[in-house]
Amino acid sequence: MNPAHATDELVFLPLGGSGEIGMNLNAYGYGPPDNRKWIIVDIGVTFGGQDTPGIDLILPDPTFLAEQRENVLAIVLTHAHEDHIGAIAHLWPRFKTPIYATPFTAYLVREKLKEKGLEKKAPVTVVPLEGRIEIGPFDVRYITLTHSIPEPNGLAINTPLGMIWHTGDWKLDDEPQIGAPTDSASVRALGDHGVLAMVCDSTNVFVEGEAGSEEGVRETLAEVIRGLSGKVAVTAFASNVARVESVIKAAESAGRSVCLVGRSMHRVVGAARSVGLLTDVQPFITEDESTKLPPENVLYLCTGSQGEPRAALARIASGEHRNVKLGEGDSVLFSSRVIPGNETAIYALWNRFTERGVEVITDKQAPIHVSGHPARDELRQMYQWARPQISVPVHGERRHLIEHAKLARELQTPQAIPGRNGEMILLAPNGPSIIDEVPSGRLYLDGVVMIESDDEALKDRQRLGTEGFLTVAMVVSAKKHTITSGPDIRVRGLSAADEEDLETMLEDMASIAEAAFNRLSAADRADTEIAEDSVMKAVRRAAERAWGKRPIVEAIILEA
Repeated sequence: MNPAHATDELVFLPLGGSGEIGMNLNAYGYGPPDNRKWIIVDIGVTFGGQDTPGIDLILPDPTFLAEQRENVLAIVLTHAHEDHIGAIAHLWPRFKTPIYATPFTAYLVREKLKEKGLEKKAPVTVVPLEGRIEIGPFDVRYITLTHSIPEPNGLAINTPLGMIWHTGDWKLDDEPQIGAPTDSASVRALGDHGVLAMVCDSTNVFVEGEAGSEEGVRETLAEVIRGLSGKVAVTAFASNVARVESVIKAAESAGRSVCLVGRSMHRVVGAARSVGLLTDVQPFITEDESTKLPPENVLYLCTGSQGEPRAALARIASGEHRNVKLGEGDSVLFSSRVIPGNETAIYALWNRFTERGVEVITDKQAPIHVSGHPARDELRQMYQWARPQISVPVHGERRHLIEHAKLARELQTPQAIPGRNGEMILLAPNGPSIIDEVPSGRLYLDGVVMIESDDEALKDRQRLGTEGFLTVAMVVSAKKHTITSGPDIRVRGLSAADEEDLETMLEDMASIAEAAFNRLSAADRADTEIAEDSVMKAVRRAAERAWGKRPIVEAIILEA
């Protein structure tokens, strides 16, 4: 490794995942301030909610890095969860840089690239477990951890100015069921070598104790499922292959055949089998085959644990699924956690099942789920192993990051600075400190179109959902500029006490529109843009008085 120059700096820049849980995009920069070389670690998404109508995916805005893409050397992926790889196919064209991932992650990344027609353009290099890659001034070594997905990795990023231990998502589990336990010897060796900074998961910093082992979940699932009659559905995150295997083993012990339901479940099972996992289970049955078996011999393994409206489980709950029907005497197990922000959708899903006579079982009734993120005792253990000089908490809301920094100081890591999206943190030679703020934000995938978070279309859609919409249309004479037809008023999303009341309100709006037009000078009536604006403003003021809302108002004036 080349020695550091006097002007070299080592910096950390989170553009997503610091101040929120999800949508991770972290960057490390090395070199003088005017010529840094960068690597990106993870490039994920989060999902739209009630405040972003019509938006399925939300992505970090990588503009700062994309504008200097000749200095972005690589995208390095820690594991295959959507909040770490989900944006890869959408944002890779902005960088066109090599991608590095271990086999399971690489499989799913290639599938995403294939969907966008990028599989032959985007170079994906498969890194073996415990592998090492040299990227410019960065020497990156993969270290095996445990998490709720195959092949979770931390990254030991060595530079001429010091070692960074980037944990990614992790927990401690001596019995993970799939994959090896955390390579504690390698982490301790990092600590012996000297860790300049640890950039670490903060998700469960408020949870005392330990997250728990997948082994216990496997045993409980088998016990619960053996005690159920009727058809059984289990929903879990498809990416949690250990949990998928636990459910399959539980079904087999209860004499049930497993039917996979949901595209992502099939996709992840395919990825798992590509790396030698899930090869010693009984063959799955199709949805059609499941309808021909006795109820007590069927188990459906489904996507949709977070109440996603388009997922298989939501369609089953509403009775709209083509093949899978659940009713009185059947059961559905939620082997997953409630992600903050999804509570309303999940509780509505539970209620729909209950109304159909389906028994709903969650981790409140039985320990059928454990988290994939470290609780406080696990964090304490990691700090004892790594012994970093600097702690940079990430992967959490602001309150998580501040609490994590407080814990780090208690554990004798006095230099602790919570990450925040868009803040560039100097790690060496004089860190830690905030040395720069860069543009950061969110991009929204609106159907197939990428828009910025302040896009007017989204603002209009949000207003439509709460305020309603009103149009006023009229035809005017092209020569005299007098009204020859209309004004015609149409409303959407605005109500009245009864139909007669609404008709009266619309007549009032029409009179106000006509009066606003007639008040204009002849020259202004001849200018369609001025006339439409005047009518729109007059009707909007009247609508605010009439409905107590601020609907979107559109005025259309046609000349004939």
